[in-house]
Amino acid sequence: MKTTPEQSEQRDGTATGPGAGLGTRERIVRATARLMQRQGYEGTGIKQISREAEATLGSVYHFFPGGKQELATEAIRHGDREFAEMLRRALESRPDPAEAVLAVAKDVAAELRASDWLDGCPVTATSLGTAAHAPDIRLAASEAFERWRGLVRDKLLACGFGAQDALELAHTVINTLEGAEFTAQVARDEEPLLIAGRHLARLIDSYR
Repeated sequence: MKTTPEQSEQRDGTATGPGAGLGTRERIVRATARLMQRQGYEGTGIKQISREAEATLGSVYHFFPGGKQELATEAIRHGDREFAEMLRRALESRPDPAEAVLAVAKDVAAELRASDWLDGCPVTATSLGTAAHAPDIRLAASEAFERWRGLVRDKLLACGFGAQDALELAHTVINTLEGAEFTAQVARDEEPLLIAGRHLARLIDSYR
């Protein structure tokens, strides 16, 4: 007999871990995002996701009949929303776009350090090595990067930059921060991100 979302919720009971208070589906998505952010796609299994989310395997497959690839796609979308919100707050924290981008780099560095260097970019960690054979994962990752570039571009446009300059600088900002975050994570040192932020700020200033 096909189960309903309500029946799946009842079967899983009440979560007591980090997802306490969340519905079963949301706990599964957040657990997947957290695990794949730290372990990557290949290093994360459905059973581990089930345990981390405090959900039965039946519930995982009920909500995500597409299995691990569908879970990864939703995890990327979750990571996309979380980083976009952090990026938006940092960009809005400074009226000057160069100072705002430096603030982004500092915030990324602070969050990475707070996670003991475990939580790198959720989109890159999940999609790396899978995008070539998983079009849904590739599309979700592409949409995430486009959203982040759009936030930077809109900040630059609002500050009077030309459309083409804003677009190209937005690509440069996101690409540079992605690489710097990975380097900082491997080195367990925030300096690569802080250096990247300072040089991106100088680059933006040079376009005025």
